[in-house]
Amino acid sequence: MGSSRGQVLDTSRTGAASLRDRIYPILGGLYLAQGIPTYLLLVALPPMMREGGASRTAIGLFSLLMLPLVLKFAVAPLVDRFALVPSLGHRRGWIIPTQLLVSAGIAVMAFVEPHETGTLFTVAFFITLLSSVQDIATDGYAVRRLTAQTRALGNAIQAGAVALGVIIGGTSALVLYGRIGWTATILTVAVLSLLPLIAAFWMDEAGSKPEIETKQRIGLLQFFRRPNAWLILGFALSYRASEGLVRGMEGTYLVDIKVPTEWIGYISGAAAATAGLLGAAIAALIIRKAGLPMTLVLLGGLRSLCFLVFALNAFGVWPGVAVALSASAFQTFIRYMELVAIYSFFMASSSDSQPGTDFTLLSCAELVIYLIGTSVAGYVADKLGFQALFTISTVISILGVGISVWILGKIDHRAKVVPAEG
Repeated sequence: MGSSRGQVLDTSRTGAASLRDRIYPILGGLYLAQGIPTYLLLVALPPMMREGGASRTAIGLFSLLMLPLVLKFAVAPLVDRFALVPSLGHRRGWIIPTQLLVSAGIAVMAFVEPHETGTLFTVAFFITLLSSVQDIATDGYAVRRLTAQTRALGNAIQAGAVALGVIIGGTSALVLYGRIGWTATILTVAVLSLLPLIAAFWMDEAGSKPEIETKQRIGLLQFFRRPNAWLILGFALSYRASEGLVRGMEGTYLVDIKVPTEWIGYISGAAAATAGLLGAAIAALIIRKAGLPMTLVLLGGLRSLCFLVFALNAFGVWPGVAVALSASAFQTFIRYMELVAIYSFFMASSSDSQPGTDFTLLSCAELVIYLIGTSVAGYVADKLGFQALFTISTVISILGVGISVWILGKIDHRAKVVPAEG
């Protein structure tokens, strides 16, 4: 009898371990599936359009493709509440149809000339809208399936998938475009964006049917009725409030100090994505060893140091192209580590009843602050100079870390924040 019970327990543990390990490749595939189209549109499309004869004004309007990413919180409750194709399961019922339509949309782009900006924008906006919905469903699935023990590695895989998305959808698409042309490149990316979707068929949808979820009210207001909701939102708005100011003018500053554009492209492209893969893995390890709150403080401090180096370089206190490039490269490395940490915090702060809604609201808040920073960075640089811009960014970054320390100290200790090991 005892032997039989032991076998049952062993089988149970083995099954749980199998489900736990399976979540990592599933999340990697799901996030890569949406990363490839995103970085095709944001990274590769503008230079391809310009070479194809599109005007700078028309290309500038493609920044409006960010709107679905900023406003997706408005539809997140619908994704949490209903399944688009119930027979596929709740989250999978959104992910598979939207990704199929996204890939079809990319394929349609192949038969639109790169200078036909009106048609191209319409198709690209359709793709971004669908990808945003898919992102909500994927985030909701990740929140539901990751635990305090698996969240750090799961978010590292999420950040790593972002890095791979830059390589495949952005850098590789540009390389292919130079060799095989517009139509063949876009069709190739359309096929590549479908391959990671295989992971969706491995998803465990048990216990996540919409009829179970709708037993509780779902909506944006439900987030604000939770304890510490305003503190958590305050963290999302303050922790990286400085980054848009630097990122918005980083490339321009490097050009102004005579850094070759090829070097800038290399740092912001393949090298950045490679650093992202490594940084995501290191961030997961630090979170497991030091705990999430300490990791957030550490990374925020390192980011502030990078901004300070930019300021010292601009003032001529620490001059040289090598200094600026080193600060840029290290900042990129830190950024991917921060993604792991803040995604872990957002997921730990999301409820089980509406995981997609809560996570999406927090990530959209963080994105809005970033976009505000990038929008005003050029004005500040023109009016006050790069020295003032980088100094202001450093001060805001330090203040953001200080506010985050205060917020993390005030948040209920029973929150699902990853503790340190040992």
